[in-house]
Amino acid sequence: MHGFININKPLGMTSHDVVSRVRRISGIRRVGHAGTLDPQADGVLVVALGHATRLIEYVQDDTVKGYTATVRFGTATDSDDASGQVIHTAPVPAVSTEQLLTHLRAFTGNILQVPPKVSALHHDGQRMYDLARQGIAPDLPARPVTIHTIELLSWQADTLVIDVHCGKGTYIRALARDIGVALASVAHLRALTRSRVGQFLLSQSVALDALTPGNFAAHMTSVAHAVADWPHYQLNAAELTHIQHGRSFDSRSPLNGRVALFDEQGTLVAVARCDDQRVVPMKVFAWES
Repeated sequence: MHGFININKPLGMTSHDVVSRVRRISGIRRVGHAGTLDPQADGVLVVALGHATRLIEYVQDDTVKGYTATVRFGTATDSDDASGQVIHTAPVPAVSTEQLLTHLRAFTGNILQVPPKVSALHHDGQRMYDLARQGIAPDLPARPVTIHTIELLSWQADTLVIDVHCGKGTYIRALARDIGVALASVAHLRALTRSRVGQFLLSQSVALDALTPGNFAAHMTSVAHAVADWPHYQLNAAELTHIQHGRSFDSRSPLNGRVALFDEQGTLVAVARCDDQRVVPMKVFAWES
């Protein structure tokens, strides 16, 4: 079997735990996930099975992620979330909704963000969370990230709830921390739910505990779902032969950039790039193998 499962990851489990469970339930050895979700977070975790693992990079790197984040003001932690130790306290900011919206808008667009000191990032060959366990907390340089939108859902007492749509590499924990600083206070991420990864939505996800060997296949999504928002191109017989042998060809219609190639039966055959209508295969799939 080749395809994806949109798992609603429960709190307390690592993404690796979910992959291991899916591997046991499905009996499929080749399983991977498209983007780590912290144990303290729940929501969408896209799991790829079989040759669909070759499409993980397009789900993980090139899609918009959606999150519902609960931010608690007044305390800062060493991990920037509720799992860490409190390191600072400050009064809860007294700002109007209009002032808050102005501050939130400043975090949208292409911005620089300093990652949390406790994370899976590497520093001098070690994971940051391993260094943190040793009492080492090196300062990391700010990195460019993209936050498309921040929507205010609620703001009362010491708690802010926001909906965030962002690109790869954005730490919502760091965003919570920085919002606190921007409001002349401190804050940490109290709770986080991932609501979408590209075309994979929380409303269409399945609870991990609901999966069984008997119903597993019914919850799988086609491999084509990974490229659902790409331009599609249907190959004729001659073009299909070229692609199956890894050869490029001139398209019959205007194309530019990435394109998903399908055979006449509607099966995803390859992903390609196109420049001046020259279609060059990047990955070719043989689902029957």
